[in-house]
Amino acid sequence: MTKLNSWSGQATLSVGHMAGMIDLAALPLWIGSLMKFYGLAAPQAGLTVTAFLAAVVVSSVIFAPMFTRLRHRLFACLGYCVAGCAFLVASWQPVSPDSLVNFMLLHAVAGFGVGAALSVTHGAMGRSANPHRLFGIANVAMGILAVIMFAILPGIIAAYGGQTIFRAFAITMAFGAVVTLLFFPEVPQAEAPVSGKQAVIVKKPLSKAAWLTIGTIVCIALNQAMVFAFVERIGDMRDFGEGAVQNVLIVTGFVNLLPGLLAAVLQKKFAPADVGIAGPILQAVFALSVTGATTYAVFAVPATLYVALVIFTHTFMFGLLSRVDETGRAVAATPAMMMIGSAAGPALGGFIVAGVGYPGLGWAVTGFALVAVIFMLMTRRELARQPEQVAVVAT
Repeated sequence: MTKLNSWSGQATLSVGHMAGMIDLAALPLWIGSLMKFYGLAAPQAGLTVTAFLAAVVVSSVIFAPMFTRLRHRLFACLGYCVAGCAFLVASWQPVSPDSLVNFMLLHAVAGFGVGAALSVTHGAMGRSANPHRLFGIANVAMGILAVIMFAILPGIIAAYGGQTIFRAFAITMAFGAVVTLLFFPEVPQAEAPVSGKQAVIVKKPLSKAAWLTIGTIVCIALNQAMVFAFVERIGDMRDFGEGAVQNVLIVTGFVNLLPGLLAAVLQKKFAPADVGIAGPILQAVFALSVTGATTYAVFAVPATLYVALVIFTHTFMFGLLSRVDETGRAVAATPAMMMIGSAAGPALGGFIVAGVGYPGLGWAVTGFALVAVIFMLMTRRELARQPEQVAVVAT
């Protein structure tokens, strides 16, 4: 049996995270393929991806509270299997707008499988010795996936059609299913001490600080999805050139290898609440630059850093959440909090684009960033009021 804090256990959880968070790695290609090859309008493409992300939310909301009672290895494997099969069937659908209904149903099935698998994956991370560091390392795996997809997929999609992206998703999910089946680590029982602290067995709801942190994560994810989903389309609309926009996506993949490592190295250097305040502010600045850019440099630089900023900030938020609730329940709901924002992002972004154009995305991000900053200021105040916590274990 693979041990949770072993190298193989952490590598397995990183692979599971990589497969489940595929929207962060491939969202522009996903939206772009639906619009360019399947002829979907921006709101339709956004709603299709939203069907996937919303199903992740529903699945995670259902299964995260059950984390301590699930058979983690089997559950993760089956979740990725369901998602892989749904994406494979999606690749067989006709390349036309008439596929919209089938696409949305299949995306929902895939999302439900991903949400189940990710819930146990993130819950296991939260029960590890250093959740912050492990989450940062896992994001490196996601960065590797993004590099592969941005470097290889655009050319293959152009040559063989939009259905290629769904086959790539199916392969990724199959890889996640095999790895988790063989090597998913054993998670300590709920009654076991966490992070060297004495465990107290009580029935206790999540703290106010935990809920405020969750709210911050939702806002960050919403901002990321609203803008990054349309980066490829923004570059095309500005006539920067298909090759130049593809270069932005490739560089983005390489840049995304760094923030997880940086967040792990800088764990003791920055207070999580400070990162949670600075992250949304920078998101707003980057979003206004990307959506309002009239020159390539003003578009390219913030676009390449946009996802990296989310990864860095979310790593600190994940570590903070695992500290304020050490049962693993809150971090097991990471897919729900990320995907609530991510699910609304493409659809909301699509309607904003259809209504007021791409610059409207930047101003929408600014509004949600303000909400996130307020949540994190309130979190910092809550944490200042609390004494050092012992581990609280759900029953």
